[in-house]
Amino acid sequence: MRAPDLQHILTEFAAERLALLERHEAGARAVSHYDFNNAYQHVISREETQLGWLQAALAEFGVPLPPPAAALPVPELPKPGKRPETGAFRAVLDDDARRLEAFVERWRPRLEAITHARHRLMLDVILGESREHWRIFEQAAAGMEDVLGRRTGGVPRKGSVLPVRWLE
Repeated sequence: MRAPDLQHILTEFAAERLALLERHEAGARAVSHYDFNNAYQHVISREETQLGWLQAALAEFGVPLPPPAAALPVPELPKPGKRPETGAFRAVLDDDARRLEAFVERWRPRLEAITHARHRLMLDVILGESREHWRIFEQAAAGMEDVLGRRTGGVPRKGSVLPVRWLE
């Protein structure tokens, strides 16, 4: 594979990955359920790391990280009650699972054309982690609150995430 072709693939991949990251950030702002929001924070943290890898790979070509491929809207949520039900966030979680599934399915066959071993392995790791994130969102959409682990001692789940990060 020639360098310009590899640069094009990395740029296109990074633009899609960045669009998904921004969509997950928007999803995290919409999903106030504590455990589901923690799942978003976990996914976002890994995606930021992945974008760092992509940025370093593109820097080898003297190219900056591209803008996001597209703005991905967050599905409408019902008006939250005092204690939102786990199903209230299903539309957002399902949408994230579908978008990650489409991303993985679209990029998996394209990896075979990449002959640069380091970049191919990097993209393969990113797709593997994206598959794991897809699974996390599917489980959360199904109402599983313990996607990142179980609470010990039978402590009940309560509380939610505030709509703004800092209050002064």
